[in-house]
Amino acid sequence: MALIEANVEIQQGKNAAGRATCKFSALAVRNLLFATDFSATSDAALPYATAICRRFGATLHTAHVLSEANLLLLTGGVDYVSMGTIYEDAQAEAKEKLDQLSARFEGLPHRNYVRHGQVWKSLQAIIAESGIDLIVLGTHGRGGFGKLLLGSVAEDILRHASCPVLTVGPKVCGRAKLPAFQNEGRELAPPELEVRQIVLATNFAPAAPRIANEAIALATEFGARLTAIHVLEDYTQLASRPGPIEESVRKLQELVPSDSGLQYLPELVIDFGSAAERILKIASDREADMIVLGARPASEVGGSHVPWTSAHHVIAKAHCPVLTIRE
Repeated sequence: MALIEANVEIQQGKNAAGRATCKFSALAVRNLLFATDFSATSDAALPYATAICRRFGATLHTAHVLSEANLLLLTGGVDYVSMGTIYEDAQAEAKEKLDQLSARFEGLPHRNYVRHGQVWKSLQAIIAESGIDLIVLGTHGRGGFGKLLLGSVAEDILRHASCPVLTVGPKVCGRAKLPAFQNEGRELAPPELEVRQIVLATNFAPAAPRIANEAIALATEFGARLTAIHVLEDYTQLASRPGPIEESVRKLQELVPSDSGLQYLPELVIDFGSAAERILKIASDREADMIVLGARPASEVGGSHVPWTSAHHVIAKAHCPVLTIRE
C-alpha cells in the first residue's frame, strides 16, 4: 500500500556558543555481556561486541552457560557416565576456549565466565554482579538463538533483561555486516562500528518515549540519520476523525522533541500492512545499520504491544543488527 512520509524540521536549542543543546543523556556502555556457545552464529556477533567495547572503552564480559540439557545431548544420554564427570570435562573445555579467545583481546578489558544451570538465570546473575549495560547475541534465525539459546530462553532474555539486547542475525549483510575475525593470529582486528542510518519502530506503547530516547542517543552518538516508523495493521478506522494517520504522525513528532539535538532532519513514516514485513522493508530500503524496537516484558499479555512473533520475525530476518529494549 501507499507509504506516507513526513520530514520534520527540528528547531534545536542553542547554548551561549551557538551550538545545539540536547537534554538527552550521552550514550554510555561501561560493561557489555557477550553470550556465546562457540558456534559460527556466536562468532558472527563477536565483532560487534568488541567494536562497541572499543568505541566506549567498555569491559567485555564473555559468558558460556553449561545447561544439563545440553550436557545430556552431548553424551547422547549415556547413563553410565556420571553428570559430575561430564560437567567437569565440559567446564574445562569451555574455560579453555574462553581463555584462547580472550588471549586475543589485547588492550581490551575483559572477564570470562563459565556458569552451570539455566541460561537466563545464569546470565541474570552476571548482569547483576557486573552492572551490564548491553547484551550482544547471535541468532541463526530459526526457532531460537543458536545452540546456547534453545526454546523459550531467547524470549526470556529479551523480555526479562533490564538492559538493551543487540542481536546479530544470519541475514545481516552489506554495510551493516562487520568482517568476521580470522582464526589465525593473536590479536583480533579492531573493527569500526559505523552507524549511519537507524530505523526506530514504535507501536506507541507506554515505554515508547524511553525507547525513542535510546534511538535518539544512538543517532546523536554516531551522527546518524533517524527514521521513525509506525505500521497501521488495522485499516477499518482510516475514515474516522481524528484520523489514525494524522494521530500517528502527531505521536511520532512527539517522540522526537524539538531539542533532541539530531544532526539530520528525522524522517517519520506511517505504513500499512504486516508490522514485521514493513519494518524490514523500510530498513532494507534505507540500508539501515540498526533497527531499534521494543519487546514486551514477561508480565505483559495482549494490549497494544508489538506481538512477540513480530519482534522475533524482525530479529531473525533483518539485514542489520537489531537493538531490542524491554517495554
